[in-house]
Parts: sequence; C-alpha cells; structure tokens
Amino acid sequence: MDQQLIETVTRLVMEKLKAVEAQQPLKEPKLKAETRSYGSVKVWDHVASGREKITENPVTPVTESTARQTKPVEPSATGANGGRKTGIEKPQNKEQLLTLMKQTPARIGIGRAGLRPKTDTWLTFRLDHAAAVDAVYGTVNPELLKRLNLFSVATCVSSKEEYILRPDLGRRLSEEAKKTLRERCKYKPKVQIVLSDGLSSQAVDTNAEDTYLALMQSLKNLGIETGTPFFVEKGRVAVMDDIGEVLEPDVVVLLIGERPGLVSAESLSAYLCYRPRKGTVEADRMVISNIHAGGIPPVEAGAYLGNVVQKILKYEASGVSLVQKEK
Repeated sequence: MDQQLIETVTRLVMEKLKAVEAQQPLKEPKLKAETRSYGSVKVWDHVASGREKITENPVTPVTESTARQTKPVEPSATGANGGRKTGIEKPQNKEQLLTLMKQTPARIGIGRAGLRPKTDTWLTFRLDHAAAVDAVYGTVNPELLKRLNLFSVATCVSSKEEYILRPDLGRRLSEEAKKTLRERCKYKPKVQIVLSDGLSSQAVDTNAEDTYLALMQSLKNLGIETGTPFFVEKGRVAVMDDIGEVLEPDVVVLLIGERPGLVSAESLSAYLCYRPRKGTVEADRMVISNIHAGGIPPVEAGAYLGNVVQKILKYEASGVSLVQKEK
C-alpha cells in the first residue's frame, strides 16, 4: 500500500478513537472497499456495518416487497458464499438458506451424496486444507523483510517439523540470536516491535507490511519511542518473554501469523505484553486477532494498536491486569 495512504488512514482512525474516548461522535470517512484476491483461499468480510462485503458475485436479498416483482433468487454455484457451491438442490426455504450462507463462512448448505459429501465439496475442502498446509510450511518473502529493513534471528527450532512437534523450542531464542539482539538493538526502549512467521508465512507476506507501517505511524504521532524492529524465524508467542529478558522494553508488540483455518490461511495476530519476562502468565498478554482483508483491515489494526500501547504504558499493565486497572 502507498505510504501516504497509510498515513492518511492511520490519522483518520486515530481521530476516530480520540472522538470515541471523548464521547464526541465523528463522522466516519467513507473509504472505498477494496476487493483483493488471496490465491485459492476466499475470505469473508464480517466487519462492522457500513463496510462493503468482500464477495465476488453479490446476491441481492429477497424481501417481501421484491418477491412479487422479481423471480426468487436460486441458490447459485458461485454466489455470495465465497465461491462455494450450494449443494442442496431443493431446499425447504431457499431464501433462509441464502441468508444463512451469506452470514457465515462455515460450510453449510453443502448437501450430501448418500452418506458422503459431494465430490465438489470434498475437493474444495482438500484445496483449502492444502492452502493451510502451504501457509504453515511456507517461508516469508525475503523482499518484504528487506523493504521493512528488518534483520532476522532464529529460535531454537531447526526445522518446520521440529517447530510443529516442539512448540517449546519456538518460545526460546537461540544463543546466537540473543547475542545479535544485544549488538544490534536499542536497549530498554519504550516499545519493541517484532515480526514472526508463526504458523502462517502467508499472513506475514499479505498483511504484516500495512499493519507494521500503520503501527509505526501511530506510535510516531503519539510520541512513543520505539526500539530496533526485527524478524524472528519459526517463533511462538511466548518468544516475547526471551526478548523481554534480553532487551528489557516496556512493551513488546509481536505481529505473528495465526494458525491457518479453512476460511483464511492469511490471518495475522498482534500480541502485546507489558514487560514480558520468563514466567509471564498468559493472562498478562493481549491479542488483536483476525487481521486480514475479511476481518480487521491491516491499516486500521495498526492504528488501533498504537492506541492500545499508549494505554498499556499509562497503566503499566496489560491483559487482565490492565482491565482491572481501567475499572
């Protein structure tokens, strides 16, 4: 995305957040919805009302007023259901079926061939499963890291198979990585931003850049100091504890690929923690999840994260502790 556009959207989101906090309604800017293609995996736009749905062929809902004038809409093979086929040939209530299929990415209304799924349904399932596997076993594009000026460090994991079988190793930085961080990173920054492939390299390739740039812009506008950002290969969420031990930042923000599902293999999460150290419990972590085109738009997520970081620094707490202090 264009740098100037990211700055504009970030500013608009921050203005809206300030207006909400001050209980002064601010007219929401009308941003043109952008339909984006993400390989074979379709995403479902379930964000708040007022935003256009991301669909390939929208289906006009049939109401009582239009039913008399137009022919009832038949379940389509590639309608507003993310490209999935409607497998029930003669549903008892066609309108209700279409409404339900538009409201959820779940595999409903697929029909059966005897006791088994239909061939098209089974092949689509296999295709989405293959995309999820690719996301786990793929690697992040080196050009992305180069554009964002991020250097890479590794965990104690030696291979993808070990990464999956030994989650504990993905939570620990290698000794070489710790040495690199001490040499190249700012010590005791207010905010340390880290990227990691996690369980979906596609999530990082697709959504991390816009999220990262918007977050940096948001923190800059708020006057919050940031450390030296970097990338952790084959990392888990709790790797932020080791990072906290080495660099001792006030807040760690970890942008990491989520475990892929059959709806989207490109969902990014942002984990935040106040002064993470060894022994930090999960209740002290916070997460903004489902950052992708069909969930929270990356630029908006980045702008919002800056606001959350500001709150964490203000109350010197995160997770459950932050909620308790805000009361």
